[in-house]
Parts: sequence; structure tokens; C-alpha cells
Amino acid sequence: MKAIFFDIDGTLTDRASGKIVPSVYGTIQRLQQKGHLTGIVTGRALYKTRAVAKELGIDHIVSNGGAALAVHGQVVENRPLDREKALSICKNAMAAGYGLLIAFEDSPSVWMPDERFLEQCGERKEPTQYILKEDLDLEQVPAFYKLYLSIPQEDEPKLPWIHALPSLRFESEYLMYQYDEKDEGIRRMMRVLGRDIADVVVFGDDTNDLVMFRPEWFSVAMGNACQALKDRADFVTKRNVEDGIWYACEHFGWI
Repeated sequence: MKAIFFDIDGTLTDRASGKIVPSVYGTIQRLQQKGHLTGIVTGRALYKTRAVAKELGIDHIVSNGGAALAVHGQVVENRPLDREKALSICKNAMAAGYGLLIAFEDSPSVWMPDERFLEQCGERKEPTQYILKEDLDLEQVPAFYKLYLSIPQEDEPKLPWIHALPSLRFESEYLMYQYDEKDEGIRRMMRVLGRDIADVVVFGDDTNDLVMFRPEWFSVAMGNACQALKDRADFVTKRNVEDGIWYACEHFGWI
């Protein structure tokens, strides 16, 4: 039996509407009936992933870019960023005049020492609770789970300190720091479950899925995936909104 992990945005969901592709519900149910393990693997924070998992009846979650694991709804781990490196990035950003948001827990809340991020970028495109703390002492922040820096794309080449931790850019106005270890998260999940890594199948669509398209297991790129992911995939299925997940699972006899 396979252990099949799905990215969310652009894979399970239609990016245009943000809703789960209708055929996904029946596909997940059929996979589970056939005895396959189903899981989600995503860069989303754990709190944002739980609702999707519950809606689809999926028990296993690899989230926060591979740093958080939940098995049967129970959190196994949720690792914060390296503290010293996160502190260094924050201090450099503030000294250089860039806005800063700090996610210090698994929630929609972020701390900000001033309003520069909002002034330079505006509000983020996802629901966020902004907590202004002008006397914020970075040394007293309990943990750094994600960082958002208002560094425009054109400024990156002149800021070597931004590379102390892996970052992702989904918006031209700011950088996001989180783990980029979906592959490691899957490995840890499989160890927790006592499963063979060769059973793994992953579905993805974007550049942040490249890290989990590994030779140790089987990788499926959606028809709407970026070309770099298609080039690395073992199989390219139809677009997600054309029932690509169902098509691949039926093609390989998993359902």
C-alpha cells in the first residue's frame, strides 16, 4: 500500500477559487478504502492546515514546510526556526529600515516592533492579526516560527545577511522565512508511522515542492505545475481542476 502526500494550494485546491477540487473528495475516500495512507504536505502553518485535513478526512499532516507533524490529529512536533539565525536576520532587517513581522506561535498572530511592514507592503493577503509592540525585545521572543520581511525582490542582491535561513518569495514585496524541508518532514512522518520510505507518493505543483520530488519515492506533478517541477517528476498528470489527482491514482491502479 502507498503513503500518498498531497500539497494543498494548486494541488488539492483550485488557486482561482481557493476551494478543494470536487473530485478530490471521492479520490481520498477511495484511496483510504483501498488501504492507502493519505497525508497532506504543505508550507502552511499547522493551524491553517487542520481545516483542510478535517474536511477531507485526512489524519496525517506534514506542515510548516516540513517542521510540523500531526498524526491522527495529535501534534508530534512543531519546530521553530534556528533562534540565533532568526535573531540575526531580525536585527539586520530593523537596522536596515525594513518592516518585520514575527510569528511566535502556531496562530494567525504576528508581532511587529513598528508599523513599517504595513507601510511598506500593506496587509498580507491572508487573515492575520497584527500585534504592535513598540517595546519589543527580540531577545525575549519565545520562539520564531515564521518571519516576514518587507524586502522587495530587487533589494535581495545587496543584502547577504538575508541568506542566514532559507526563505521563500510568493509576493514581490516581501520575503517569508520558514522551513523548506518537506522531504525531511515526510521522512520523519514515515519513521513515526513505521512505514517504508519507498511507499511514498507525492503530488505537487509549484517551486516550493521541488525539495520533495526525490528519487527515493514517486513524484507526480500536476498538469498546472511549473515547468521545473514537471521536469523532475516521475509522472505529469492532468491539471488539478481537470481531476488530475483522480486521473493519476486511477492510472496507476491505486484506486
